[in-house]
Amino acid sequence: MEGQGLSSRQRFMSPLALKVFPFLAWRHRVNRKTLRADALAGLVAAVLVLPQGVAYATLAGMPPEYGLYGAMLPAIVGALWGSSWHLMSGPTNATSLMVFATVSGMAAPFTPTYVAIVLTLNLMVGLIKLGLGLARLGSLVNFISTAVVIGFTAGAGVLIIGAQLRNFFGIEIPQEASFIAAIRDFVTHLDETNVAVLAVGAFTFVAALAGKRWLPRVPYMLTGIVLGAAFAWLLGTFGVAHVPTIGELPSAVPPLSMPEFTLRTWQTLAPIALALTLIGLSEAISSARAVALRSGQRIDGNQEFIGQGLANIAGAFTSSYPTSGSFNRTGANYEAGARTPLACVFSAVLLLVILLLIRPLASYLPVASMAAVLFIVAWGLIDVGAMRRVWRASRADALTLAVTIIATLTIRLEVAILVGVLVSLLVYLKWATHPQVLRVVPDPASQRRFRRVHRDSPLCPQLDILRIDGALFFGSTEHIRDEIESARAARPATRHLLLIGTGINLIDSAGGDFLAHLATSLRESQVELYLCKLRPEALALLTRGGYLDAIGADHVFATKDQAIAVIYRKLDAAKCAACTSRIFTECQVTLPDGSLREQPRPELTLTPRA
Repeated sequence: MEGQGLSSRQRFMSPLALKVFPFLAWRHRVNRKTLRADALAGLVAAVLVLPQGVAYATLAGMPPEYGLYGAMLPAIVGALWGSSWHLMSGPTNATSLMVFATVSGMAAPFTPTYVAIVLTLNLMVGLIKLGLGLARLGSLVNFISTAVVIGFTAGAGVLIIGAQLRNFFGIEIPQEASFIAAIRDFVTHLDETNVAVLAVGAFTFVAALAGKRWLPRVPYMLTGIVLGAAFAWLLGTFGVAHVPTIGELPSAVPPLSMPEFTLRTWQTLAPIALALTLIGLSEAISSARAVALRSGQRIDGNQEFIGQGLANIAGAFTSSYPTSGSFNRTGANYEAGARTPLACVFSAVLLLVILLLIRPLASYLPVASMAAVLFIVAWGLIDVGAMRRVWRASRADALTLAVTIIATLTIRLEVAILVGVLVSLLVYLKWATHPQVLRVVPDPASQRRFRRVHRDSPLCPQLDILRIDGALFFGSTEHIRDEIESARAARPATRHLLLIGTGINLIDSAGGDFLAHLATSLRESQVELYLCKLRPEALALLTRGGYLDAIGADHVFATKDQAIAVIYRKLDAAKCAACTSRIFTECQVTLPDGSLREQPRPELTLTPRA
């Protein structure tokens, strides 16, 4: 009934209206029950983002309120113009760290100049995301492999720890964007540790972990920060020590802001904006898809690009630094029972209400407490189990993982993520250009399958059978040629070669040339080449290009049965009479010249599957 109602409603909506206002497509899902569920989920998200927004903004080198502003209008725009029912946009740890690491070299963090650069960067990121979405390039995010994401987030976790050591220990040293420089300065000034600040940070850390363990329904960040702030207040009240705090938030309502539009600034920020776009879209799409697997929703990557782009553009003019889809807040939103994107709208409105009520209390939040909760966040980014699985599963992915982590810790972050993507592409190209060429024989356990040759597998002394698994295109022909030559060198006495094309998913003109030249060169060596089970599109290309003339139309078969039956009649009967392999059905009954065999071996009677 619900699906029928949707069709009748959409019948009165023009395609243009749905493209400009995509939230009209799910308005039929809104009712009194969903509004109640979305309001409760929005309250949970508002409470959750309160400590996160402050902590992440501090991590980004921005005034704390900018993290909260990023969870207001950008979150609403991202939800209404995106495709996910549950994705929560706002400040995230990866984008916050990248903002600090890339912009802190241009201006001092927390200064008006730094803020202006970040606002401009936010606008550029939004325009790039919007452009990619309008150009229907949503699949680009797929080029960021899982190994790259795991490696980058692990490296980002280590960087966050390095960046917050000075705040946790109360050491007065400049903030460094470089991990090595931050660790060096920390170690050389370790004797300047402020014991009171360290005590507050340690107390917050323990309180947050305890809250995470025993109060799972309460955001552990909130538990740690509130108790840490209370502990710091007690130290100050009893005159033990004064612990630095973040100060009172200037306004609960996001003020209007204006990015810079100078050509020089945009040229300087272009590579940073591109890297932030990759990270932000990867976070948003992966978060949306992870929840969609549980909710059964289908995610439109292009629409999500558009929603995220508009969210960044809106944030650039409402005092927000670059935002993205948050994995933990999105998961919490789903678990809290959100039914529609209106939960994000409720979250933004309720966050504004909460800030209006508790804004003066922000002056009691210790900087050390922010550092403590960021330590826990950072440790959560280092997924040791996932890294171990990648390391065990594939050498190529292990290399990508290692290179990405090292690049993240040693070079600029905008370059590090591009290095990881480049390594992923190189690994993919190596895989695509090195398809497997396997020698196969009929499987004794099944009369319908071929299997890879093992050490004890009986082989036909006159016929060699190879299967190509992968694309036969300009990038792979040299590798396939080498593999076939190696296979021929291992069995030079065979006079018939059958290539099974079941696994060939693509043949281009270079592949057609290769097969034609292979057939010609083998024929000159008194060896016949045969093809079977080619896909229709591959066979059509060979026919159109004239390659089939060189191969021979009578040497191409639709099934393996047909190929074996024809090739068997061409074998040397004398050699077959002395053969003990008997791996084909034809071997059990007659010789190639029509005479009967004397001692068939029924245990090896096979018929290859077509």
